[in-house]
Amino acid sequence: MADGEFRNNFLKRAVTWNPDGVLNGARHIQLAGQIAYITADVGLVVVDLSDPLHPRLAAVRPMKDARASAIQFRYLWVTDAEGLKLFDVTKLTDPVAVPSATVPLADARRIYLARTYAYVAAKSEGLAIVNITNPLRPVVYAKETFGGQMTDVEDVIVGTTNASLFAYVADGRNGLKVIQLTSPASQPNFYGFSPAPKPELIAWARTPSPALALSKGLDRDRAVDETGGQIAVFGRLGSRPFTRPEMERLFLNSRGIPYKVSDEVDMKGWRPPLLR
Repeated sequence: MADGEFRNNFLKRAVTWNPDGVLNGARHIQLAGQIAYITADVGLVVVDLSDPLHPRLAAVRPMKDARASAIQFRYLWVTDAEGLKLFDVTKLTDPVAVPSATVPLADARRIYLARTYAYVAAKSEGLAIVNITNPLRPVVYAKETFGGQMTDVEDVIVGTTNASLFAYVADGRNGLKVIQLTSPASQPNFYGFSPAPKPELIAWARTPSPALALSKGLDRDRAVDETGGQIAVFGRLGSRPFTRPEMERLFLNSRGIPYKVSDEVDMKGWRPPLLR
């Protein structure tokens, strides 16, 4: 699908799977390696695709009008009728709800995660930018409509071009919007790991029908999915990616609990220098 050759784009259905109607009303899928998170009428549905021809239902988490999801490391963000919600997916097939991290939004739709910010298509509220530096304590950074020019937001995709960060927004009946989030002129710290966005509306295109969704660009350079599968390589030779068990040894202890540090100083751990 990505090689520019239309003559080899032939697909056929291999399996249809919907046990007991668990996927009725399915509207969005987020893949994390071999795990699929699907929003459906029942809520958030987790499907194990280790054997693609024989999917396995791993979990169901009831939600009110679940809409879309996005994953970042150990956290899955999901939108529903009540706003933006957080699930801990340290174990990918067992999402654990974190109710204290809910961000109330009137009509949240699609989500895009970019480092320490979540960009949420918030319909009439425009583009909601949420600071998720601490995922357990998300904070709304901004809700941007550009003075009422962007009020039907359905989807958002974020991408970097050279030294600038852009958000491409499907603004429903208003068409496609291009927003410059950072630039050398607007954000002096644009070279930082996650500079605060400074949204500027720089382009706008009407569409023949409402703009409802956008496609994500290809991952550049070398990328690995959440279960250890290599998904993109551009001109690089080197070692293979880590498998999921190898990844987990880097951030989980022997009991399966993430390694953590404290902000409190513990002098009991201090060792004086040896005197010579």
